[in-house]
Amino acid sequence: MLKLNVKNETARLRAVVLGSAINNGPTPTIEEAYDPKSLEHIIAGTYPVEADMVKEIDAFNAVFKKYEVTVYRPEMIENYNQIFTRDIGFVIDDIFIKANILPDRERELDAIQYITDQIDPLRVIRPPEEVHIEGGDVMLWKNYIFIGTYKGSDYKDYITARTNWQGVEFIRNLFPDKIVKEFDLVKSKIEARDNALHLDCCFQPVGLDKGIIYKQGFREEADYLYLVALFGKENLFHIKRNEMYNMYSNVFSIAPNVVVSERKFKRLNKWLRGNGFTVEEVPYAEIAKQEGLLRCSTLPLIRE
Repeated sequence: MLKLNVKNETARLRAVVLGSAINNGPTPTIEEAYDPKSLEHIIAGTYPVEADMVKEIDAFNAVFKKYEVTVYRPEMIENYNQIFTRDIGFVIDDIFIKANILPDRERELDAIQYITDQIDPLRVIRPPEEVHIEGGDVMLWKNYIFIGTYKGSDYKDYITARTNWQGVEFIRNLFPDKIVKEFDLVKSKIEARDNALHLDCCFQPVGLDKGIIYKQGFREEADYLYLVALFGKENLFHIKRNEMYNMYSNVFSIAPNVVVSERKFKRLNKWLRGNGFTVEEVPYAEIAKQEGLLRCSTLPLIRE
């Protein structure tokens, strides 16, 4: 049996589900694009090719091997994108919550069934249908659960809005002892530089008391100020619009002092090292073209 344990974003990682780019399928059509960044690259003819993405995930996997992390991979689905395991489920404490993802991605959950079969069935939860919530919008810090959402009345018109108010309430009811704080995120169907697809596109804690943040990713300034008050401005690395577009806040922590980051994130990586972090740099710029990066490709199961 797998004994799940995830209480925050940065404790020493022991087991994770890492996405796969093998047999990733053809470049999507314009109509099939899930987000504005993919759309941009489909139109420009710069959408990433499978061989490059496989190399990038292999580089990420090599870092996990170095730190002796147990890595699970989804079973392969022919001609299908299975890179972003963070979307399909997430662990809070010792509970695995399956996401109600976009209907045509349901097969991705089947591909990790062999993993969920190893978990106590009482600890695996599937929310009711009206609950929309994806792992990229859920972040654990101390006794807090931060959740990204979109409160606009036009929620249903946005394929980029992935977590609704019912999702926030569902988590609130499931974990009554935790402080659940939701953040209203900026969404755009057409401009990737103004679209926070998930909370981890504009914020993520690192270490024990630091974080990476993009102020303009929040629809309400009060939400941004809430995090500034909690972390302290001096502990937050503020990213710029183009850095948000390049997914600067979507790094991944293997331990409180070890962060996996994209090798081109020069400004961020320098700040991390200056704050005592070991930075494991990997190439991930091709995968980033699909509006997802390192955190999006992982589903942590066990942290110490």
